[in-house]
Amino acid sequence: MNGLAIAVGAFAVAAFVAGQVSGQGLYLLGGVAALCAVTTYLSGRISSFLKIFIAIFSLETIAFGLMVVGGAFGWWPDAYIDYLPPQSLALTVAIFSILVYAASHIPVVRNITRIADRYFDTRDKTQARIWPLRPFTPLERRLAVAMVVFLVLVNQAQVGITVRLSFFNRDWFNAIQEKNAHDFWQLLFFVFTPWAFIYVASTVIEYVVQSTLTIRWRRWLTDYYVSHWLDGNTHYRMGLLGSDTDNPDQRISEDISRFIDAPTEGQTGLYGYSIQLISTLSSLVSFAIVLWALSANFSLPGTDIRVPGFLFWVALVYAGLGTLVTHLIGRPLVKIFFHKQRVEADFRFSLARLREYGEQVALLKGEASEKVSLGRRFAAIVVNYFDLINTRKKLIAFTQLYGQISPIIPFIFAAPFYFAGRIPLGIMTQTASAFGRVEAALTFFISYYTSLAGFKSVLDRLTLFDAAIARAKTLGERPPKIALEPSAAPDVSLEHVTFGLPNGRRIIEDASLTFHAGEPTLVAGPSGSGKSTLFRGISGIWPFGDGRIDIPAGAHVMLLPQKPYIPIGTLRNAVTYPAPPGTYSDADVIEALNAVDLALLTHDLDQEDIWVQRLSGGEQQRLALARALLAKPDWLFLDEATAAIDEALEAKLYHAIAQRLPSTTVVSIGHRSTLSAFHDRRVEMQAGRDGTFAPRELPAKAAE
Repeated sequence: MNGLAIAVGAFAVAAFVAGQVSGQGLYLLGGVAALCAVTTYLSGRISSFLKIFIAIFSLETIAFGLMVVGGAFGWWPDAYIDYLPPQSLALTVAIFSILVYAASHIPVVRNITRIADRYFDTRDKTQARIWPLRPFTPLERRLAVAMVVFLVLVNQAQVGITVRLSFFNRDWFNAIQEKNAHDFWQLLFFVFTPWAFIYVASTVIEYVVQSTLTIRWRRWLTDYYVSHWLDGNTHYRMGLLGSDTDNPDQRISEDISRFIDAPTEGQTGLYGYSIQLISTLSSLVSFAIVLWALSANFSLPGTDIRVPGFLFWVALVYAGLGTLVTHLIGRPLVKIFFHKQRVEADFRFSLARLREYGEQVALLKGEASEKVSLGRRFAAIVVNYFDLINTRKKLIAFTQLYGQISPIIPFIFAAPFYFAGRIPLGIMTQTASAFGRVEAALTFFISYYTSLAGFKSVLDRLTLFDAAIARAKTLGERPPKIALEPSAAPDVSLEHVTFGLPNGRRIIEDASLTFHAGEPTLVAGPSGSGKSTLFRGISGIWPFGDGRIDIPAGAHVMLLPQKPYIPIGTLRNAVTYPAPPGTYSDADVIEALNAVDLALLTHDLDQEDIWVQRLSGGEQQRLALARALLAKPDWLFLDEATAAIDEALEAKLYHAIAQRLPSTTVVSIGHRSTLSAFHDRRVEMQAGRDGTFAPRELPAKAAE
């Protein structure tokens, strides 16, 4: 940006010199360009997304400004004098650049760009192809920047075409009024037709490029959030914290899409608002110039007092009042939309959870209770919906009234001049059209208020999601914390470890314990004594506590919980999870299933199903044990992982583990007395006077 800032500064000096030499008053342009050079230089420290727009506007300041300077010295060809841009155009883009820099310091804009910049700062490479060229491998951010620049320029060109067509409209209606057939057909075929086709082609190209940018941006940002949500057990820690970041699935699948630009219920996203706002501002400036010139000689109604640009001031006051009233009526919408996304997601999650636990609900005859629960959650949707209706009906009533009145205002003020013969029909229609464009640009926030409120709620949800991920990532990273250290010793050792709960209560106090390699150990104790917490601490996912746990360096530690996770998909993927597809041969998978007495499933390896619903609790636990047989861990911690299996089959499974995994040390949690036969050592969680527990070694025969 420094080089661009120097170039803009050089142009500012040239504008001052040109104004002095030509005497055409380019001092204002030079002054604004100088300020633009300063903000362009300072923009090196702002958002990467906003830098794109500053760079575009600063370059356009130089380009349009040089044309103006050339015109001042008479260097512009006379044949194209109608296409010489006015000084106001160079001033406008310079002001746009300055305004973008100023907007970068607004807190809500910073929140928006903090999310957007992740994509525009990435150093990832990607594959792309622009027809008819060959595929190439650019940096993702460079491709994104190129598409944004192209789309901004296309939108600005469309505004220029619209301005040109407004002059066609003026001349065409004048030809109609004057019954001038030659000009009528000349304008239709040689002005309207080519520009109309160019405009249509530009909209099609814009749609393709915009859609490509949107899906690439969404894909990258989705990968970013999924990775940060899953890495380092963040998703698990967020659940332990019990944060108010509800329904992370919705925030990743829907909120990201809405944030970028996937219109839903009339809403749009960051890209849409950015381009729409630039297009709106460009239309405002372009048509304001036209409207100012057309109404330069209009006077106050009933007087001879002339006001330069009279209709522009009428549009400004009219739009300003409308925007103020719209905001006063519609400001509750942000909170309503935020709550709407929460209650909708809660209801959807309840339905999904009911589908997952359909068998348990049926066995307990819990359908009536589920109806009440679902009815209560849907009632929250209904209440929110009526809140939305109540606010939007007021907003619709005002905006519709506003919209009905707007088109007739310019005719009211222009009609006396038309009827007096001071302006022709074409001027009157062009005045009305220009007024409509200016008024529409000035009422941007009226037209988009509802969708802007929805976008603000999406931004708030993603901002809170980011904050929750950050809190979860720091959990257990700073002292006091449970430190997992690699050890040269073959054993797993706990040194003065204290385990706490998310609410701050301590459950295991000052535990020092060693699990010896090759020595199967049974951990027992009452429910709530911290047995599962102990195992989760050893596995490295429990963040609440203090002390040190030594794990043999390079050891593969595997923990099987009482209720295993069974992913949706093929049975093969369910058995080999979390290993990538193809890690194990069909023969290995079939052998593991046979070993855990699931031979009947060996013919269904490629069948896709919701296996958590199809398999019984015992079958799910056996499938999890098959995973362990495939993975061959050095340490296997079983947290009541056979509790749903009968004792005879449980004994068979422990023998299979001992036979097939001779180098694996098994540590089990269980309450059955029969488990002692498969373990050489027993550790009991015993309660202390303060309500905490501590592991104590007991003779193995105590379990008999």
